[in-house]
Amino acid sequence: MLVPIKWLREYTDVNVPVDKWVDGMVLSGTNLESVEYWHKGISGVVVGQILSIEPHPNAGKLVVCQVNVGQEEPVQIVTGADNMKEGDKVVVALDGAHIPGPLHGKPKNPDGEIIRAGELRGVVSNGMMCGCQELGFPDKIVPVRDKDGLWILDDECFVPGTDIVEALGIEEPTVDFEITPNRPDCLAMLGVARESAATFGTKLRYPETVCAKVAPEESKDYIQVEIRKPELCPRYCCRVIKDIKIAQSPWWMQRSLMLAGMRPINNIVDITNYVMLEYGQPLHAFDIRTVRGGKIIVDTAKNGDKFTTLDGVERELSDSILMINDAERPIAIAGIMGGLDSEIEADTNMVLVESANFSGDCIRAGSRKLNHRTEASGRFEKGIDPNLAKDACDRFCYLVELLGAGTVLTGDVDCYPEPAKPAVTRVRASRINKVIGIDIPVQQMVSYLNALEIKTEVDGDVITCTAPTVRQDLHIEEDYVEEVARMYGYDKIPVTLPKGSIAGGLTAEQKYRVMVKDTLRALGFSEIMTYSFVSPKAVDKVNERENSYFRQFVKLINPLGEDTSVMRTMLLPGMMEVLGTNMSRNIPAVRFFELGNTFIDVPDRKEPELPTEKYSLCLGLFGEKENFYTLKGAVEQLLRAAGIREPEYRAEKFDKRFHPGRCAAIECGIYSLGAMGQVHPEVCAAYGIDQPVYAAEIDFEMLKELADISVRYTPLPKFPAMSRDFAMVVKEEIEVGKLEELIKKTAGDLLESVTLFDVYRGANIPEGSKSVAFNLSYRAADRTLKEAEVSEINTGVLKALKDRFDAVLREM
Repeated sequence: MLVPIKWLREYTDVNVPVDKWVDGMVLSGTNLESVEYWHKGISGVVVGQILSIEPHPNAGKLVVCQVNVGQEEPVQIVTGADNMKEGDKVVVALDGAHIPGPLHGKPKNPDGEIIRAGELRGVVSNGMMCGCQELGFPDKIVPVRDKDGLWILDDECFVPGTDIVEALGIEEPTVDFEITPNRPDCLAMLGVARESAATFGTKLRYPETVCAKVAPEESKDYIQVEIRKPELCPRYCCRVIKDIKIAQSPWWMQRSLMLAGMRPINNIVDITNYVMLEYGQPLHAFDIRTVRGGKIIVDTAKNGDKFTTLDGVERELSDSILMINDAERPIAIAGIMGGLDSEIEADTNMVLVESANFSGDCIRAGSRKLNHRTEASGRFEKGIDPNLAKDACDRFCYLVELLGAGTVLTGDVDCYPEPAKPAVTRVRASRINKVIGIDIPVQQMVSYLNALEIKTEVDGDVITCTAPTVRQDLHIEEDYVEEVARMYGYDKIPVTLPKGSIAGGLTAEQKYRVMVKDTLRALGFSEIMTYSFVSPKAVDKVNERENSYFRQFVKLINPLGEDTSVMRTMLLPGMMEVLGTNMSRNIPAVRFFELGNTFIDVPDRKEPELPTEKYSLCLGLFGEKENFYTLKGAVEQLLRAAGIREPEYRAEKFDKRFHPGRCAAIECGIYSLGAMGQVHPEVCAAYGIDQPVYAAEIDFEMLKELADISVRYTPLPKFPAMSRDFAMVVKEEIEVGKLEELIKKTAGDLLESVTLFDVYRGANIPEGSKSVAFNLSYRAADRTLKEAEVSEINTGVLKALKDRFDAVLREM
């Protein structure tokens, strides 16, 4: 909310320097965004009046102006502007002046621009006539008439030679406050003034709303109102003004609008915007000639209806969008934007001003459906007090009369089926003191609340509070605790540490996650975090099959776009994005892991059943020294640390995410833990990766369920181990896991461990075969093994491998 201090002073006194005022507002709970000083960077700039305009003798697009700048002699200025005439008052930057810029057609200089006298095509120019933008005003707030040329100063208050900062009245800054969603009342000058008056103990002054003179004709003779959806439109108030005169607004109104971030257009439109910023109540003016049948009907649209708004865009409507209709057709989208056919024209003679209250939920849904938000819709979405409607409507009429822009008709048409009543809350003073942690007297609390226009009745410890209807955030006792605390001053509340005897700590599940992360870091992996909101096409990029479990997406109701329209069902796509980014930046080797939530929707899910949310673990790596076996080694060490005693690795040929023949399913008994392997080349290509990448995705919830991390004591062995190494040539399709399984089964209890230490393909190995080399370690707990005993067992192992897999012993 942009708050021009000069405008704010109309409603309350600001008796302290602006910086102290801002500090006080922040300490009372109004968050600061920025402070804008419009006069900074402006010097040597004055009001000028054009005395004559002559063609430039050497340039057809330039003219030579003699300008009165309050000096004895007029100043000659050459310009290419064409929107001025003799007698116009303009902004003149004299020789040596400094302006914020940018100059027309040039980029903005952070240090501003210094204007120097010089010659333009052989004619002396002793300064420059400026547009709004050259004084630092952004395009979006420049008056419509002046946006493409010089700034023409119409008002009689502008005297030639007067310093422009003084003449414009921009000595004081504009303060930008961040208004929280629970305080829509502060999206108005009056709301901020109320906070300021309560904070600094000044008086709040309300604007004048009573017209001095009205026409004998009545508004109700021209218009009738029917609300067919009172739950969506609690109140609709309107008045009629005749003899409309469309003109420029006076400078004081234009200045207020510009410094508050709005573009002046004409007097009628400007008054509606001025009152909206003043009260927080959006208004809309209709040319009454376009309101057919003299009737306003508030009702929802029909599905498929078309409607053209003020911006010339034809929009398709639905039955969730509230419309303002006349007797025959829609003329505005309620709370969002008026219709093209009912806008104010230059020849408009009579207007209907609408001051209505609409459901915030309805306006929010309609605005989202149409993908169009306005100043008005933003205010309605947050909630507006219905009791503001009549005051705002009357204020509009008062300003019309003040500006001489028309004649106000008697009375209004106010359809208000169920008037809003103020909320009454019983508050305990002792409870307020207990929560804040200090001792504030009851009468002091009452003074704070009364300053905020909250009516109070005291009965012992109980304060009965009646909040003004504009304060829609005050409902329960805790709301009033906050009001008292912020008025007392958060900076005055002593700082204390929380008291309690309960020591915080990690749950068993959290400790398990920490242990897994620590293990992976020890293995050289770095943790990454990727977005939970993803594109549904992400699973296509990793070749996930059409009927896959991982395509049961949880869809977002209001996504920012297709790329973030569903919640992720797996971590691999995010991992591949990160790996691809690192590879594109010439990182030679990486090891990454992510432990995060995935989300699976339940088919035919009924409320209140929720989608499945569970943790998954993904590993990804690439580099010159990385291969399937380095990944497998990392997974084995991880599973060992994670408490998986006897994992099994089974060749997997049907998982299209991975390279066929270089992929393994990870299992523990009858349970599947996940898959690992070399990522399929097609998947790599989809992410712009042109070298081998290895990844694993593990069901972390299953890992945790099967984990046995209990610590068992095993004494050091008393007797030595004996080991045997051998290499066997087997067919290529025989899995190493099956060889290990047979070795363990045949060797019996004396086999302490079996370790694969080499797989070889090449010279002296038949085509279609491979050499696999194992180390077998034997040990007995009660004796030293004999050579013959171990040789016998080892011979049995070799025979079993020969019989079962036709394995041939290879010379080592």
